Amino acid sequence: MTDLVVEVREADAEDALRSLAGWLRADESLDGQLRSRVAPAAPAPADHMGTGFDVLELVLGSSLSTAALVVSLLQWQLSRRRAPALVLSRGDVRVELTPEAARDDETLRRVMAALERGEGGAADGDGAS
Repeated sequence: MTDLVVEVREADAEDALRSLAGWLRADESLDGQLRSRVAPAAPAPADHMGTGFDVLELVLGSSLSTAALVVSLLQWQLSRRRAPALVLSRGDVRVELTPEAARDDETLRRVMAALERGEGGAADGDGAS
């Protein structure tokens, strides 16, 4: 079961996703409460070899909060020389978090609340609703 899916809006998304997965594994605040897997966004058609890896699928342990995970994702995002936008999906909720939105406390509160619910309408990082 996947709890959260992360996409990176960057030209070399696969390398960025692998970097993010390594960052999350090394984050002591997550205390080993997270499993991750770099995966294709959708299965390849039967007559194709397949696509690159497009998303990072995350499974949260029972004691790990979405907020703690989002903080770690934002730290990775802002540590990049050219911080890419992150698209976070949980259930029916899909949020694009730009570097600018990551610096806005009110937007972050709305993003975290939307992801905690993991249901309902979509939100976006420039004015999550």
